[in-house]
Amino acid sequence: MKKRTLGFWEIWNMSFGFLGIQFGFALQGGFMSRIFQTLGASKDEIPLLWIAAPLTGLLVQPIIGYMSDRTWSIKWGRRRPFFLIGAVLSSLALFFVPFSPALWVAAGFLWILDASINVSMEPFRALVADKLPDSQRSYGFVVQTLIIGIGTWVASNLPWLVSELGVSDSAGLGVIPDSVKIAFAIGAFVFLASILYTVFTTTEYPPEDMEEFEREKAKKNNFIPDILNNIGNMPLTMKKLGVIQFFSWFAFFTMWSLANPALTEHVFNTPAPIESAFNMADTVQKAAFDMQNTAFQKSSNLVGSAMGIYGLSSMAFALLLVLYTAKRRINRKLVHMVSLMLGGIGFLLMNYASPEHLKYCFILIGFAWGSILSMPYAMLSSSVDPKKMGVIMGIFNMFIVIPQIIAALGGINFISGLLGEDAINAMTVAGISLIIAGLCNLLITNKNAITYQAEEI
Repeated sequence: MKKRTLGFWEIWNMSFGFLGIQFGFALQGGFMSRIFQTLGASKDEIPLLWIAAPLTGLLVQPIIGYMSDRTWSIKWGRRRPFFLIGAVLSSLALFFVPFSPALWVAAGFLWILDASINVSMEPFRALVADKLPDSQRSYGFVVQTLIIGIGTWVASNLPWLVSELGVSDSAGLGVIPDSVKIAFAIGAFVFLASILYTVFTTTEYPPEDMEEFEREKAKKNNFIPDILNNIGNMPLTMKKLGVIQFFSWFAFFTMWSLANPALTEHVFNTPAPIESAFNMADTVQKAAFDMQNTAFQKSSNLVGSAMGIYGLSSMAFALLLVLYTAKRRINRKLVHMVSLMLGGIGFLLMNYASPEHLKYCFILIGFAWGSILSMPYAMLSSSVDPKKMGVIMGIFNMFIVIPQIIAALGGINFISGLLGEDAINAMTVAGISLIIAGLCNLLITNKNAITYQAEEI
């Protein structure tokens, strides 16, 4: 099927739902560790508490990709039903997670939240490949990255903004502050509203051969054999991209899970107070605990705001790529390599950052994030069977979740422990990992993956 070239606003509409998805991911990535620490988790326990996120991605994304490839509704299309289901579930989870009364409840909500976000996210990746001709793939994924950058920056600043508007950052022992609860409620609303916008402003192409599609759909469900077959016959370019993805996502999982304890301790000098170190029955010591806890909560707001900068710089990076790729050829491999290495440098500089200069580290990290969200998918979509785009994108995301699972099961603690006990060592590990990911781009040799010839838009 020859696909028509789409204009900017058509691509914007079909990608706008990612604003909500990124609100969910940014609030999760920026503040779940803070919630875990508030509920009593130590910094060494945090990565394991995060294991729900990659595990759900490993299970959910190939299944959703497979199901969406085999779905068609005249009214709702192929991918949009999954957008909507995921949005409803994610919004409910976002709203309730800050009300968790115990650590195990918060970990359970993270499981539900990440599974629900994945239900929406995977079909969005496939939709870009479904709707756009190959010459617009980089452009489409970059527009998506632009929207993701907006969502990351705004959502990461929500607790700080809510606090500045007068909502309290103080709370009792084991209670999440109201500023976080309101921020998550806003995120839940934006998630649902933005997905609905895409659902009602975007149409999808029907299967090219409806009769063949129905015959395939009527066949016995061979999900597991089909998945295993696709994994076994994975294109060489996809395997090489998988190596790059492994080190990239190991780095970002390290940031999401441990940036808050690392930066509140090393940069702001306000680590989370440990309850056992205080006699809570003593009025003076309880007041000291409350003072330290409030300082930790406020510095956590600032860490979240600083993390939001990487969304802002990824947005600027994506905007430049949008303007450039609309008319010109780009070398995807070179762009991705340089961007990842700049991000690695940003992580390494955190060892020397002051609170005022932390934002510059995240600006560099934003270049890596903007590239991670666009270049690998553009390279992949130019080298796989378009009829299997959903399941291929789902399988490709295994290269996202497997490194996160390894990190959560002790990988981060072990490697950073080799450097010493300081929490900031985790950010050093993230930096080294991202630089390795950048160098691995030298493995990519497929000319279709590396570049493309743009058409008029």
